[in-house]
Amino acid sequence: MTIDTNSPRPKDWVMAIAPYVPGRSTTDDGRKVAKLSSNENPLGTSEAARAGFAAHAGDLERYPDAGASALREKIAAQYGLDPARVIYGTGSDEILHLIAGAYAGPGDEVIFVRYGFAVYEIATRRVGAEPVIAPDTDYATDVDAVLAAVTDRTRIVFIANPNNPTGTYSTKAEIARLHAALPKTVLLVLDQAYAEYLEDADDDGGLELAKTQSNVVITRTFSKIHGLAAERIGWGYGPAAAVDAMHRIRAPFNVTTAGQNAAIAALGAKNFIENSRAHNVRWRAWLVEEIGKLGNAGLRAVPSKANFLLILFEGSLTAETTYHALMDSGYIVRWLPGQKLGHGLRITIGTEDEMLGLVAALRAIVAEKVSETA
Repeated sequence: MTIDTNSPRPKDWVMAIAPYVPGRSTTDDGRKVAKLSSNENPLGTSEAARAGFAAHAGDLERYPDAGASALREKIAAQYGLDPARVIYGTGSDEILHLIAGAYAGPGDEVIFVRYGFAVYEIATRRVGAEPVIAPDTDYATDVDAVLAAVTDRTRIVFIANPNNPTGTYSTKAEIARLHAALPKTVLLVLDQAYAEYLEDADDDGGLELAKTQSNVVITRTFSKIHGLAAERIGWGYGPAAAVDAMHRIRAPFNVTTAGQNAAIAALGAKNFIENSRAHNVRWRAWLVEEIGKLGNAGLRAVPSKANFLLILFEGSLTAETTYHALMDSGYIVRWLPGQKLGHGLRITIGTEDEMLGLVAALRAIVAEKVSETA
């Protein structure tokens, strides 16, 4: 884009940002088909959350509670936290931006892993800080590589666990080792958007670190397992000083009244959460098995603890070709060339019918490619 030198000039670091590209909802020809591109909950939203949302249809003329007091109290009671140290935002994305705004600026460095969440780089560049990308190990976070990237200019380390878009997971021992080796002046941000999909044994210890350590913040969202993506509600927890700094730059009234009430109800919908987790475990394992059967065509599933799989295309069949072919067959998945993953497709775990249909379509695409090369 050309900048008119006779007009106000945006900051160079802002113009260096590659805008976030969301998962598509329609095909190339405009059809609405099965959407497996945005890691949304295939079971929808709990009835309790829907009722909580609808209860405030008559309050549209009133501003929401700017302090989200009831929501913070509910989160704190659920997880054994101090409500004063709960931060909230328009999805966890806003909290990631607040962290960058509070702790980094020109001359500072922010570390995240290769194939990490796209918002980390956007949030870093938005405040004029320098992104530092740590190498991965087979698409997973490499703690030693992250630590090797730390300098006296490092202000923040962003780690998604499980990671998006790869689905990979760092153990509690690895997270503890990372934290212990970081300088106390560096803020460790553990982005736990998919934490509710983990089994209890897979707890990475991040919430306990955020309770007790002065340089750890965790972030979570209601967009995934709770099925409230449309309302964009996120929360985080960390030391009082970090939360105070974020409140100073947080937009007022950033979570709607209906959204706050829906989120409160969603936290209490235990059966819905358990059913969502069980559905995900079952069909993720099934999809891994089915992708394994296509290994002779060069397809490989990266081990995932989230509600999606990253499928790598390491043979003659390309991810781009498959992306468009699946779209033609009625399934939109996520192709990520902008994140240097042009050789992979991220596929959200959908409903039973969606999973069965997707794999049938994928088998047909692979079979057609095999017949072409025979």
